[in-house]
Amino acid sequence: MPDLLIELFSEEIPARMQAKAAADLKSRMTNGLVDAGLTYAGAAAFATPRRLVLRVDGLTDRSPDVKEERKGPRVDAPDKAIEGFLRGAGVSRDDLVERDDKKGRVFFAIIEKPGRDAADIVAEVLDDTVRNFPWPKSMRWGAGSLRWVRPLHRILCLLTREDGSEVVPLEIDGIVSGRSTEGHRFMAPGAFDVSGFDDYEAKLKRAYVVLDATERADAIWQEATNQAFANGLDVVEDKGLLAEVAGLVEWPVVLLGKIEKDFLDLPPEVLQSSMKEHQKFFSVRNPKTGKIECFVTVANRETADHGATILAGNQKVLSARLADAKFFWENDLRVATQEKMQPWLRSLDAVTFHNKLGSVKDKVNRVAALARELAPVVDADAALAGQAAEVAKADLASEMIYEFPELQGLMGRYYSTLAGFPDTVAAACEEHYSPLGPSDDVPTAPVSVAVALAEKIDTLTGFWAIDEQPTGSKDPFALRRAALGVIRLILENDLRLSLDRFIDAQLVRHKGVILDDVTDDEVTTLIEAIAKHGVFGAAYRTLKSTSDGTISKGIEAINNALPDTSDDLLAFFHDRLKVYLRDQGIRHDVIDACIAMDGNDDLALLVARAKALQEVLSTEDGENLVQGFKRANNILTQAEEKDGVEYSFGGDPKFAEDPTEIALFKALDAAQARINPAMEAQDFGTAMSAMADLRAPVDAFFEAVQVNADSDVLRRNRLNLLSSIRSTCLKVADLTRIEG
Repeated sequence: MPDLLIELFSEEIPARMQAKAAADLKSRMTNGLVDAGLTYAGAAAFATPRRLVLRVDGLTDRSPDVKEERKGPRVDAPDKAIEGFLRGAGVSRDDLVERDDKKGRVFFAIIEKPGRDAADIVAEVLDDTVRNFPWPKSMRWGAGSLRWVRPLHRILCLLTREDGSEVVPLEIDGIVSGRSTEGHRFMAPGAFDVSGFDDYEAKLKRAYVVLDATERADAIWQEATNQAFANGLDVVEDKGLLAEVAGLVEWPVVLLGKIEKDFLDLPPEVLQSSMKEHQKFFSVRNPKTGKIECFVTVANRETADHGATILAGNQKVLSARLADAKFFWENDLRVATQEKMQPWLRSLDAVTFHNKLGSVKDKVNRVAALARELAPVVDADAALAGQAAEVAKADLASEMIYEFPELQGLMGRYYSTLAGFPDTVAAACEEHYSPLGPSDDVPTAPVSVAVALAEKIDTLTGFWAIDEQPTGSKDPFALRRAALGVIRLILENDLRLSLDRFIDAQLVRHKGVILDDVTDDEVTTLIEAIAKHGVFGAAYRTLKSTSDGTISKGIEAINNALPDTSDDLLAFFHDRLKVYLRDQGIRHDVIDACIAMDGNDDLALLVARAKALQEVLSTEDGENLVQGFKRANNILTQAEEKDGVEYSFGGDPKFAEDPTEIALFKALDAAQARINPAMEAQDFGTAMSAMADLRAPVDAFFEAVQVNADSDVLRRNRLNLLSSIRSTCLKVADLTRIEG
């Protein structure tokens, strides 16, 4: 069984594309080989800046012969139907045989496909893979039609057996396959032949090419940490940068350089960001001072002067870059310390957040108002929360953020501290964007939580107000991420709040901006009513009833502009919550059963209910009770439809005849005595446990009693008893939504 080696040799492949390209080469080739009838023992793909490589071990020599029978039309079918079958099967009429079938005499086609040599299949699959490779960006060059990420120079394709190797014959756009490759562009130029993967890998290393990206990354990290340790320093870990740098070099040479003293007082994050984004340097920190004092750069070649010239050039470029950063920092310091960031805050009025949602200043004002309202709920000081929201985005107007936008928030903390704001305000400036993703830390300081929640709720309500919700896979404003951020802020801080109320209040603020005939006083009046009465609908009805049936045109306009918007956004939160909880192992039907209950805008309450229900359903009693509930509900529903009445008054124990019937009445009374106070106290565990205890009496009742008895009195009483089962269970969760 031969081994297959493929190398696609080109100009430099961008580092960010290499890992996926290697995976795509492996999956497309192996899938194509298997589809064509070949099998293999194992496969591995590799990438360097100038090559994609695939190794397939234990490939079969030939695909098997295939004999297929395909059923066709009846013998007496129209000629056109038979001719169509012949074309589809690729056979002639003489190749058909007749057989008896349950529908009569039927044609069958016997299709025999002889096996094919591995070389022919490999050539065919590789040709298709190269021509249809899924590069994010590709180019054409010369007069050919082939597209590749960079000009493709060589195709190495070998099948290696114990007795030698053979080139798989192939030509793609004038590039003929062979057994030759090239080593390092500078240190070992020129081509050489290989006979198989082991020979290929060994000769590459002698030609100063490390094939495995993981091996290159490990070598870089080990040498960088060793050099830093020798100087009493630590390399700042950055796995993303390490993977990227490993994709920039074929023969990594690690060099340690120093940062000039003039730049050591810059914030370490500025130094780190500047070196990472522009130079691809690793930051090296002095553990005693916490300052970044050196850098590590990775060259792609060895030199006679041991990298001195390369290092000097890199230090010169870095100094120019850091001189710019120092200039920005010093200018920003003056604004932050002498003018308390006021010029930046004023300039936000001229920066558009969205053409339908106003300026960044408008957003800041809305977020500040909402942060003050959220403050009591999260145990934060309302004045500090409002102040933090007002200055949180000031750094967007700074020169440093213009140059390094990835530092927004972080620089806000520096500037707020220098401007004399309290530490809690400065921390909120840095944390109000968080969490940015599922692995990002969630703020826990009350002021930070208030501002972070307000920022995300304002963004979501704003885009819902202008009907710019995510559709399908498109989410240009990262609204799914914002909703998940709200969910994590609430759940990981165990916050109890009515999300609907704050959604409504912020929607009113947005509509007050969007609608021309709404005054600030009217918006304030309506928001105060929402705060008092809970949700928009109740607030609107209260305002209308207290104004003798008349209400301002502005508030009427807001009412007309908000149909279903709040409910739709809350449903979006519920969809995100389902994904979040499913990742934690909570069943989707359990979540649906809890969302259907009142108070579903209190996400912490909703999750507590779902976890309690899941725990009960994982027990035998809970699982069987659901079946008993569904049986009771089905019988009751059918009887109500048939009789045209509603059995909802509860049964009367005096009409009970069977002992199991009497026992069920007592069990229901005992369960309700536990469930009602537990639900009042939101003790879902106790309520669910009490509900699960009904399993035995319900099972016994159904085994011993016929609900649809001959006696009308007895039948109605038992149906009302089933109604008690249904209503008791539905107090805890909507069990009709539980599957199975």
